[in-house]
Amino acid sequence: MGLGVLIAMVSSALGGTAAAVTRYLVGDADPLTLTVLRWGIGFLCVLPAALLLRAKWPQRADLPAVAALGFAFFGVFFVLYNIAMSYTTAARASLALATLPLSTMVVGAVLGVEALTMRKSLGVGIAVLGVAAALASGLSAAPEGAWRGLCMAVYNVLSRPLMQRSSALGFLAVGMGFGAAALTLAGVATGRISVLADFGPPQWIAGVYLGVGGGALAFILWVLALQRATPTQVANTMTLNPIAAALLATQLVDEPITLNLVIGVIAVCLGIWIATTVAAKQGSG
Repeated sequence: MGLGVLIAMVSSALGGTAAAVTRYLVGDADPLTLTVLRWGIGFLCVLPAALLLRAKWPQRADLPAVAALGFAFFGVFFVLYNIAMSYTTAARASLALATLPLSTMVVGAVLGVEALTMRKSLGVGIAVLGVAAALASGLSAAPEGAWRGLCMAVYNVLSRPLMQRSSALGFLAVGMGFGAAALTLAGVATGRISVLADFGPPQWIAGVYLGVGGGALAFILWVLALQRATPTQVANTMTLNPIAAALLATQLVDEPITLNLVIGVIAVCLGIWIATTVAAKQGSG
């Protein structure tokens, strides 16, 4: 298992904990405000890091593409995800993300970025089935609209060449900046972010973690992983997201741990190992 995959696994686990924190906060703020909080704080962390490390910024010709990807991913995707979080549990809302490896493989193959292989498909399939097993007791209550994962799949596949022409931190800072700016404008225009004035210390602690851990750190690691592994290998680790969400949600919002969850963890790890050992056995394809 390569370094890129290990980095992606840490990123995906952080994303799962962010889902549980979002579930904790969803009763205190609407989905748009929570997205503004996450990426506003995230951007305020990523930008100084990019400046201090003298990150290479995207070329002027690439800025429209970087901005579009940032808006689709940090804006559209996460607003819809937070809406789902307001209707169901953290683990079940994260279940939609389990479709990400499949959609990334399809998008990558269609765009000619990454070839499909039988082993890769088998690994992803086992990992996704592991998530289904972990959440089998309530799959009927899972959120509709798993197609939301397509936003992240397109981001995974199209971001790699843009990062190669700039840098991971520079690409992330600009894309997240565009997304955060659009969200903030929407929050101000609708007056929704005024709810932040009513936050107490517990809500602000959770909100800061959402921006620093689930925003800045998780996605710095994510783009670093995309530089070191294929889009499908990185995306396949996203199947850890609902597992991490379920584990933390047991502490924050009393969602139970079940035998299905334990079985799912084992299956997810097996699936990730199968899909990410392709390079060692068959080359990068």
